[in-house]
Amino acid sequence: MSPALMKMWVSLASMGFMFLSIILIYLSRYKLKAGILKGFTAVIAYLLMIISGIIIVLVVFSGPTSS
Repeated sequence: MSPALMKMWVSLASMGFMFLSIILIYLSRYKLKAGILKGFTAVIAYLLMIISGIIIVLVVFSGPTSS
């Protein structure tokens, strides 16, 4: 697999993490009533958002690939 294709899959996975974190944040704020479950989903959602942001920054600043 070429480096450009690998970067594409990594950034696509990062966007998937962002989408999943949006769903989890929505669930924790508006749908869940239990305190522990609400807090757990919020922590997971924010961790996924932070991880995906770091991955996107690394992919963008790693520069173009030459293949």
